[in-house]
Amino acid sequence: MTTSYDCSDPAQRSDGLAHAQRAIAANQCVVLPTDTVYGIAADAFSPQAVATLLASKGRGRSMPPPVLIPRVQTMDGLAADIHPDARKLAEAFWPGGLTLIFRAQPSLTWDLGDTLGTVALRVPDDRVALDLLAFTGPLAVSSANRTGAPASTTGAEAFDQLAAAVEVYLEGGPRSATASTIVDATGEDLVLVRTGSISLEELQEVVPGLKDTPSESTDLNVPHGPDDAGTQPSPTPR
Repeated sequence: MTTSYDCSDPAQRSDGLAHAQRAIAANQCVVLPTDTVYGIAADAFSPQAVATLLASKGRGRSMPPPVLIPRVQTMDGLAADIHPDARKLAEAFWPGGLTLIFRAQPSLTWDLGDTLGTVALRVPDDRVALDLLAFTGPLAVSSANRTGAPASTTGAEAFDQLAAAVEVYLEGGPRSATASTIVDATGEDLVLVRTGSISLEELQEVVPGLKDTPSESTDLNVPHGPDDAGTQPSPTPR
C-alpha cells in the first residue's frame, strides 16, 4: 500500500526511511527529495526494480537513469578508469548538483538500460536522500514525474503523477527545479554536457581544461528541462 511520510516530523521520518528501505529491498520504487528535484528511486542492482522505475515514468531502456551514491568513495567501486580531474570535481562539488559520467566497472552485475558501458553518478546534498542511501547503497534515481511532464518539486506533486506506482513517498518540503550539471568524464578531456546548478566557470576554477562543448565523437542523449536525475547521457564508446 502506498504511504507518504512527512520527513519534517522525526517519528514519521524514521518510519518513512525504514519503510523505504524495505521497499527498495523488495524491488519496489520510492520517491525521495534531493537537493534539486524529487526523484523516483529503485535498487540500482536489480534489473526488475530498474525496469519498474522506467515503466512508472513511461520511459524506455534508451533513457537509463543515473545512480545516486552516499559518498565520494563509492565512486571507485562503480566507475572504471576515473580521470584525475573528475576526482577533483567530485571532491569539490559532492555532495551537490554535479552528475559525472564514467565508464562503468565491467564486473558489475546490473542493468540500467542502454548505457553503452557508462554510468552517471552523483552524491546528492540532501539529508533524507543521504540517510536512505546509507541504508540501501546505490540507487537508480530519475526525476519523479511522467516523461514529458514537469519535474516534481514536492512529494505531493510526485504523487499526482506517479500515484500507486510508488510504494513510499518521503516528503521533505519544496525543492528547486534546477537541474544538476552534467560532465562527461569518459574521455581524455572532461566535457560539459549540460549546465545546471553549477556553472562552467565554477567547474573551470577546479579543472581549467574542462571543455564546454561535446566533441563530434560523442553522441549524448541529454534530458531537456529540469529533469535532474532523468536521462543518463550515454557517450558513444571512443
